[in-house]
Amino acid sequence: MRLNFFRKKYRKNKKLGLALGGGAVLGAAHIGVLKAFEESDLTISYITGTSIGALIAAFCAFNKSSSEIEKIAKDINWPDISSISLSQFGLLSNEKLGKLIIENIGNVNIEDAAIPLSVIATDIANGQKVILKKGKLKEAVMASACIPGIFIPVEIDNKLLVDGGIVENVPTITLKNMGADYIVGVDLNAGNSHKKPDNIIEVLLNTFDFTIMTATKLQTAKANIIIKPGLSAFNMIDTDQVPDLIDAGYQEAVKVIRKMV
Repeated sequence: MRLNFFRKKYRKNKKLGLALGGGAVLGAAHIGVLKAFEESDLTISYITGTSIGALIAAFCAFNKSSSEIEKIAKDINWPDISSISLSQFGLLSNEKLGKLIIENIGNVNIEDAAIPLSVIATDIANGQKVILKKGKLKEAVMASACIPGIFIPVEIDNKLLVDGGIVENVPTITLKNMGADYIVGVDLNAGNSHKKPDNIIEVLLNTFDFTIMTATKLQTAKANIIIKPGLSAFNMIDTDQVPDLIDAGYQEAVKVIRKMV
């Protein structure tokens, strides 16, 4: 089914921006959102991402279709994007995440993207937001997805960077500053309930999630649309959930698009 009616809400000169939020494995829902956008024939003029949202945004910005991203996501297991670390700064390394980007996109720079892309990270020395618009894509995404306490921070330009969710989990404000006229955000955590954690990784992920929830509501208040897939039935680390997460993101995006008419 085509969603051409969505286009009625936009003039041809409107610059639409899409902000993809963090949420670990829940980020597979972003793929479903992109699928709905493709079916609507909408043009994304700017894209931003935080954490797992940065990874999906990077694929989109470098012309990967939702079906191509879906294939990549379905082939990923947790060991494929992380490895045990001996560092005092984290339990795991996400260097493999960088290798995933090189294998599927190349050793490219952010500024080479077909769609203008910004990746959000946090300077762990001072808590400031760092907007990465230039430099190696793989390093930027690794930094943005570096959940504190789990992954080793990534050093870029003498700054020690961690997950951007601390400062802007759904980077709609950044989109506005990039020049977007109409802003759509995807919040993977809004309204979700959490189950009792089974391991230390889930404890840390839940804690991080609770920390950013309130701030995200304030940061996304001025967005034109926030897509909020109901993901309470899923956890943040099981990659077997990817197909169902993609479908959940797609169904919610279609629902929101229809209400805009």
